[in-house]
Amino acid sequence: MRCFILLAASAATIFAQTAPPNSAGVSLGHIHLTVPDPDATQKLWADLLGGQTMSAGPLQLVKLPGIFIIVSKAMPTAGTTNSVVNHIGFEVKDYPGLKAKVEATMPGKWRELTPNVQAFLSMPDDITVEIMENKDLKTPSAFHHIHESVADPKAAQAWYIKEFGAGDGSRRNLPAAMMPGGEVDFLSSAGRGGKAPAAMPEPTKGRALDHIGFEVKDLDAIMKKMAADGVTINMPFRDMTKQIGLKIAFVTDPNGTYIELTEGLAAK
Repeated sequence: MRCFILLAASAATIFAQTAPPNSAGVSLGHIHLTVPDPDATQKLWADLLGGQTMSAGPLQLVKLPGIFIIVSKAMPTAGTTNSVVNHIGFEVKDYPGLKAKVEATMPGKWRELTPNVQAFLSMPDDITVEIMENKDLKTPSAFHHIHESVADPKAAQAWYIKEFGAGDGSRRNLPAAMMPGGEVDFLSSAGRGGKAPAAMPEPTKGRALDHIGFEVKDLDAIMKKMAADGVTINMPFRDMTKQIGLKIAFVTDPNGTYIELTEGLAAK
């Protein structure tokens, strides 16, 4: 429930940020990080990606185009390495500028994939962020994707299509679940060459990237559908409108990604 205090307290600025929902009434909402030093984490993410910082109670938040990074204090079990959510991705308008800033302030944390176009940025607490150039952006950065490492990419994509009404898409010839606000894409945990990994990806709960969040129009209906479909429900539908102006629930996808569902963000 740690996200909910922040969302209620910052309603005026947060709620306008969610993307319009798809035909199933769902859009991307937030990424929740649990780290030892929330203040430093919030400042770094905002400085690098051009976000707006906010706070409420023990929670810190960075408002970015297409997503909110919510940060709370905890000692994570691990980062995104060997996690089902292997990394998240952002597009940036000034790729050379960001690269220069990272190399000057965080030596050794920038790993170029495609020269001057694409890189992996290793953030503190072992959180990997993919950075891609998009000179046409109207903002310094924008959220792009959540990358899951799974045993069966097509089955993982099918689950998001079934439960969240995601579009059937692809990215670099890999299955992707297309959502308002971004996409969830899937790579086989065996890799492109089909070789078995040294260790299977582990669930996200308790790690530095603890969970991902979706905003829905009718949470009660979606939760009833998920229950009928046999989805793992960690926290059932809970109407907390009087307390925080939101209805909430938590579920876990078949590969171990912990997911928060909220209703009320878009109406504020």
